[in-house]
Amino acid sequence: MFKSLLLLANAGEMVPYILAAAALAAILTFVGVKFLDRLRLRDAESQAKQLLAKAEQDRATKIREADLEIKERALKERAAADKELAKVREELHERERSLNKRQDALEQQAEHLLKQEKMVEGAHRKAVERIEDINRRERELDKLLDLQRQTLHELSGLSREEATERMLALLEQELQKQAGAMVMKHEKQVQEICEAKSREVLISSMQRYAATHTTENTTSTIDIPSDEMKGRIIGREGRNIRAFEKATGIDVIIDDTPGVVIVSGFDPVRREIARRSLAKLIADGRIHPARIEEIVNETQSEIEAVILKTGNEAIQEVDVPGLHERIVRLLGRLHYRTSYSQNVLRHSIEVAFLAGMLAEEIGLDGRLARRCGLLHDIGKAADHEAEGGHPKIGAELLKRYGEGKEVVHAALGHHDDLRLENPYTVLVAAADACSASRPGARRETLDRYIKRMEELESIATSFAGVEQAFAIQAGRELRVLTRAKETTDETAAKICHDIARAFEERLTYPGEIKVTVLRESRFTDVAR
Repeated sequence: MFKSLLLLANAGEMVPYILAAAALAAILTFVGVKFLDRLRLRDAESQAKQLLAKAEQDRATKIREADLEIKERALKERAAADKELAKVREELHERERSLNKRQDALEQQAEHLLKQEKMVEGAHRKAVERIEDINRRERELDKLLDLQRQTLHELSGLSREEATERMLALLEQELQKQAGAMVMKHEKQVQEICEAKSREVLISSMQRYAATHTTENTTSTIDIPSDEMKGRIIGREGRNIRAFEKATGIDVIIDDTPGVVIVSGFDPVRREIARRSLAKLIADGRIHPARIEEIVNETQSEIEAVILKTGNEAIQEVDVPGLHERIVRLLGRLHYRTSYSQNVLRHSIEVAFLAGMLAEEIGLDGRLARRCGLLHDIGKAADHEAEGGHPKIGAELLKRYGEGKEVVHAALGHHDDLRLENPYTVLVAAADACSASRPGARRETLDRYIKRMEELESIATSFAGVEQAFAIQAGRELRVLTRAKETTDETAAKICHDIARAFEERLTYPGEIKVTVLRESRFTDVAR
């Protein structure tokens, strides 16, 4: 009991302490909680600041990435724009070159028209002079008739002896005229016989030899697999096409025509080198300046070999040995040269055979004539390298390389300087005319053909009474329809004659033109 009381008493004494301890514990707990809250708040603020800093860094990074992406996209767009601009510039350059070439062609056509206009003026002037001469002769004839009438009036008062003398004098003059007419008649008969004989010699010679010829133009066309190849041929900023034109000396025309590229130039050998080189480059696919130069040099060597081989084949075909190597090479170059669409080498071989057969027909040296005929146009192989016409250039070359005077003069004078003391030149000129003018040897352009047809029809329709005119048979015949009410059969015949004479005076043409004038009357009625 005492112990219990003692414990209670002790407990009563310790209550304040317990309460104080409890209060202290509560205070410490409150302070700890506040301190922990402050620590949490500080950690939260630190985390918030870190999050904000990280967000700021992410924002700056994204802004930089966006700036870089924008700049990269701008660079790409600028590169694409530059590429498109370069393409447009190249197209403009190509169009400018095409326009320049068209302008040159128009200028050439203008010069041709001016020359034709001068020719027409000259023909008109000659026609006027001819008319004036005819009028003058008519006046002189009228004066002579008047004088004769006066003489007859005077004779009416003459004596018999004087009249007899006058009659005998007139009879003598008449006999002299008849004798002159007989002489002219016999001269005409002899001339006709000579022409017939020479025609037989020419026909027999031409009948014994006929050869085909190749036709080439001043341009050559190369097929390409696709239009994408045109861009590769042009190259970046046109460096490939410039390198090709510089290496070959030939213009390359790339236009909107699908599947083809055109090489153009007046030198046929260079044009052939350019054509083969471009075909090789397209087949190879590697197109750059170094490769272009390599291919062109290789092709040039091949063409030189072909030229030498072709020249030797022509010499063997005509059987003219002993020519200088330089002359042989020039003959080979003629294989790539055309004149009015006629291959000059084939033309020279034709002239050689024709001249040789003509010489044998009249008893001259056929081999020498063939030599003259084969080499008469040799100057055309070098007329791009020297000044002057091809006869003069050819004569100088032949003289330089030791050819005889007959061969030199045949080359010099086969167009103009025909001398009877050098018959081989005359034979070569005749054979040259036969080869050049035979049907099919030379072709005229479509424009010239149409213009010639229009000239024939316009001249015919300019006559009074003509209703329509039609040129047929490639201009070798003209059909003319007249108005039946305005013309008669006699006037239609006169119109036909006048049209034929107008063609002879105003036009230049091979062969002859047949003019047919038709006059027709039709009457139609209906029975009901």
